[in-house]
Order: sequence, then structure tokens, then C-alpha cells
Amino acid sequence: MSLHHPYDDTLARYAAGRLGAGPSLVIATHLAGCAECRARVGLFEAAGGALLEEAPAAAVRPDLFAAALRRIEEIAPPAPPPRHASPLDALALPPWRRIGSGLQWRRLRLDYAPDANVIMLKVAPGGKMPHHTHRGTEYTQILQGAFHDEFGRYVAGDCIEADDEVEHQPLIDSDVDCICLAAFDGRLRLQGFFGRLLQPLLGI
Repeated sequence: MSLHHPYDDTLARYAAGRLGAGPSLVIATHLAGCAECRARVGLFEAAGGALLEEAPAAAVRPDLFAAALRRIEEIAPPAPPPRHASPLDALALPPWRRIGSGLQWRRLRLDYAPDANVIMLKVAPGGKMPHHTHRGTEYTQILQGAFHDEFGRYVAGDCIEADDEVEHQPLIDSDVDCICLAAFDGRLRLQGFFGRLLQPLLGI
């Protein structure tokens, strides 16, 4: 059972389609296993629909709908994963790459959003994730294992948001590898000598 969930503002932006592709992937992965957050997204979607129904009709030119359909056919990217299904099941995951003792990573490429900044990390029991802070917000879903930092302990199923005021180095305290899915609407800032070496390699 999840103990840490996305903020309501994040769920509302997801429901409205205003969350970036990378963060949306993380949130959709969380929703696949969290009935509580699925229900909240349903409420936000229903509220948005009600607002649309109450909005006054706007006058448009007669050919606007046909023109919009033509435009969609010209520019529409491949459809993103369906909501409330596990989106990782639909992705071709690349192999893990080792970047240190007990630390592996892989970058996820989204065909419908090639600029999305999404990675997965796998850290062995007793290991540490890189010491870092953020430019923007980091969205992390724990898929397996657990870790703790200065702000709490997080287990499989938890979703964490960390903004540019958070600086931390998560420590793995489970007896299995900790696997996380993370997306960024900004960039990470890896700290220390090792972090500065890793930053160009990871491209995050």
C-alpha cells in the first residue's frame, strides 16, 4: 500500500492533460497500483467535464471542425500509453548500464515525446543513489525495494515529488535491489566529484 502519493495539484494537472510526458509516465505508473489516486483523478476529470458543460458556447466558423481534423492528422504523434494501465508494460526497456558499484541505470525513450527526461535506477541493498538536488521537479515512483533520506522512508508503490529546495542522497535500506522510475521537468544537479563525472554521462 502506498504511503506517499502525488500532490493533488499534480493529479489535477495530469487529469487536465497539462503535465509533461515524463512526469505523466511516472504518475500513470503510480495510478496503475493506487486505487486512491485513481479515484482522485476521476474526481478531477469529472470536475473538468462539468466546467466544460457549463461554459458558454463560442461562435466558430463552419469549417473549423474539419480543419481541426486535418491538422490533427498532419501533426498527431503516436498515442501515449492509456491512463490507469501500467505504461511500462508497453515500453521496450533498454538494457541496464552499470555506472558504479551497485548502481545501474537506463534511459527511457518515449516515441510520442522524444525530449522527455525519464530514467530508471537500480541500486543494490546498502547502496546510495547519487547525492543531488534539482532544477525543477523530480517525480519518482518506487517499483521495488525501499530507501530513506533526510525527509522520510519510501517503499515500493510510493510516489515522491522533490523540487529545487530538496537536496538529498537516498540510501537503500531494503534487502532487495531498489528500482525507481524517475522523470524530471528540469535537470538534476549531481553533487561531489563523482557526481560531476556522472552528469555528462547520464545527460540528466
